[in-house]
This record gives sequence, C-alpha cells and structure tokens, in this order.
Amino acid sequence: MEVILIKTLQFFASLSMLVLIHEFGHYITARIFKIRVEQFYIFFNPWFSLYKRKIGNTVYGIGWLPLGGYVSLAGMIDESIDKEQIEQMKQEPQPWEFRAKPAWQRLIVMLAGVVMNVLMAMIIYTGVLYTWGESYVHNDDIEYGYLFDEEAEKAGFMDGDRIVSINDEKPESLSDVAMKMLIVDNDIEVEVLRNGESKRLDIALESLVAMRESGEWNNIYGKVIAQPYIVSEVTSDEARNAGLMEGDRIVAINGIATPDVRIGHNIIEENKGQNVTLEVVRGGDTQLSIVAPICDEGFIGIGLEPTTIKMRTKEYGFWESIPAGIRYTGKQIASYWEQLKMIVNPDTKMYKELGGFIAIGKVFPDEWSAENFWRITALISIMLAVMNLLPIPGLDGAHALFTLWEIITRRKPGDKFLIAVQWVGIVILFALLIYANGNDIIRLFTE
Repeated sequence: MEVILIKTLQFFASLSMLVLIHEFGHYITARIFKIRVEQFYIFFNPWFSLYKRKIGNTVYGIGWLPLGGYVSLAGMIDESIDKEQIEQMKQEPQPWEFRAKPAWQRLIVMLAGVVMNVLMAMIIYTGVLYTWGESYVHNDDIEYGYLFDEEAEKAGFMDGDRIVSINDEKPESLSDVAMKMLIVDNDIEVEVLRNGESKRLDIALESLVAMRESGEWNNIYGKVIAQPYIVSEVTSDEARNAGLMEGDRIVAINGIATPDVRIGHNIIEENKGQNVTLEVVRGGDTQLSIVAPICDEGFIGIGLEPTTIKMRTKEYGFWESIPAGIRYTGKQIASYWEQLKMIVNPDTKMYKELGGFIAIGKVFPDEWSAENFWRITALISIMLAVMNLLPIPGLDGAHALFTLWEIITRRKPGDKFLIAVQWVGIVILFALLIYANGNDIIRLFTE
C-alpha cells in the first residue's frame, strides 16, 4: 500500500506541475497579446470544481478529473464547446478576443504550451546532468555478452553473444542496444561476437516484435547481462581435491556452455549427487577439464565472486550541462516520435502496449529518488509536448494546423466547421483514453 501511495504522489506531483507549465504558456502569451483569458484550470472540471476564484476577468480553478488542464480564451472555439462559447461566437469580434488577433499571434499562443513543455524538459535534463551526470552501462563493458530468452534464440541469438553493431551502427550503451532492437518498424541486421568469431544475423521484424512482447528486454539492467561463473573461494575439501582454485571461471558444465552463473546453477541443480565435468579457464587463457562432485543439496563447494554491473558516469560542468541537456531533450523527442510511429504501424503490434495513467504511474520508482523523479518528469513533459502537436482536433496541433492553413491560403475556417471538428476530436481523444486505460486495467488482471 505504501508503494502505491509513493508512486501515486509522484505521479500527481509531476503531472500537476507539467500541466501548469503547459497551460501557463498559453496564458502568458495570450496576456502578452492582450487576449482575455476567461478560465485557467489545472485538471478538468465537469459538473463541479474543487477550487475556483475569479480575479479580474479570469476564473482560476482546480478540477477533479486529472486528465490534463485548459486555458479558455475569449473568442476561441476549444474543447469546452459550451452554450456560452457558441453564443459568443455569434457576436461581432471584440478587440480582446482570440479570433480578432492576427493569425501569427494566434499561432504563437497555440504553440506556447508545447514550447513550454520542451523548455521544461531542457531545464530538467540540464539540471539532472549537472547534478548527477549521465550514468550508463557501456556496450564495450559487457565483457561476457548478453543473455537471450526463447524468442531471441529463435531469431538466432545465443547466450554469451556480444553485440558489435546493429544495422552497421555501433551502439554505445545497453539502452542503445535495447532501443535499436525493439523500437524499430523493419528488419535489422545485427553483428555479434560469438566465441571470438564475428557473425551477422538477419532479424525479421516479426522476431523483434516477439522479443519485445516477451518482456525480457523491457527491464534490462541486471537481467540480460551475462554474469560470469567465477570462483571466489573453495569451501569444501571435495572441490579443492578435484582441482578447483580461486579465480577459476567455469565456462561449461557437462559440455553445456555457462556464459552466466544462473545457467550454471540450473545445470548443477539438475545433477545433484553426481559428478560433473567442468570446463575451467584459469589465468585468462589456460583451459582445464575438472571432474567435481555435486552434493545431494546441490552444491559444488565453492563461493562465487559477486558480480557488479559496471557503470560509467559522464560528469558535466555548469556550462557543459546546458548544451548537453538540449541534446538529450532532442534525443528523447526523436525516440518518442519513433514510438508513436510504431503505434500506428499495425505490423509492430505496438498498439497493444499503449498505456494510460496506471502505466505512467508504474514508471515512478517504489522509493523516493530525486534523480529518477526529475528524469521521469522530463520524459513525461516531452510526451505531453509531442502528443499535443498531433493534428487531432482538441489538441494544440490541430489548432496550429488550422491557423497555418489560414496564413497560407488567407482563408479562415468557418466557426461551424471548427465546432464540428472539435466534437470529432473529443470523440477520438476519449476513445484513445478509454483504449489506453482499458489496456492498463486488463494488464492488472493478466500480468
């Protein structure tokens, strides 16, 4: 229960802040252009508000439905589409109304929320990189290769493969490997180093989809990196008499390769009370065959060297962190855009993984971590920016598109048309919300 509470508080703190920043972008640019702001709400308020207060011409409030927020501008057809708004649009335009302003000013107001979310992400990433640096697992440091599940093995991978390149591009980090293999919409070619030899694998999109759906690579740290079977101490006379020594690396048991200690444990468990033949590498290059007994409890009589995942951390000075934060934001925008493209491509089956508020809430850690909170908040800010740019009526992208059309053609869309497409947009948005959050609910009962 405590974990759920921690995740929920982080989710609402992050979402509230980002909605406030987004809507403030619309609000401040409207005020700059002397457009009357009639309402400024954090969260939606159908039927009633948790709090509201009118200051000047603007009602400031907090709604009860945490699906976003809105700024209502005088003389603008937006997602609220109430009777008062429709009646207002029948009157002659007033100087303080949105519709009375030049198209370029209206375009700026419409895009200001997206710009604020992008700027917010840049500021957060700059602060994160300056404070904590950039920590990652470098692909070159994965000395003993990767582990692969059944779906990856069907595609041609083998446990212990070291990934050299993907589509002739050398991945820098473990995250790069996962992204380049899973966030794709076509076949890829992977070069691996297997037992010292280079091999090229042609991996079909269907196999990549199956790998992604298996979930093995969705939580990659500590899960897909092979951990060597290295002896830290010999704890039994039987193992010592068999010839095992500290520092030995067990590479095979009964002829079965053990690129990972977990694979070795499984083989030993299957051979309780029997002798097994161990292939051992000693001193870096000397390979020995040792016959060792396994006791009835399933132990050889050795301790294992604890394996830690080697992390590299790139630190940034204050002035270095600014361009680094901007670049990181651009990289995340490009990545999220690729994921959106995959969702609309039925071949990737990514639409099945579309999630709602529960999925976003689960991303937050079980325990408070300032670094993780700000990194996730920056990512959600990017998601809000990109989503709002989609040309779906009701979102900023559609408003901006209609305004650009007006600038190019010098013909303004009619009010009846705008009202009609707003209703269409509302239906589309609610359908997406129901589908995404429905997926979340289904996963609660199936995972």
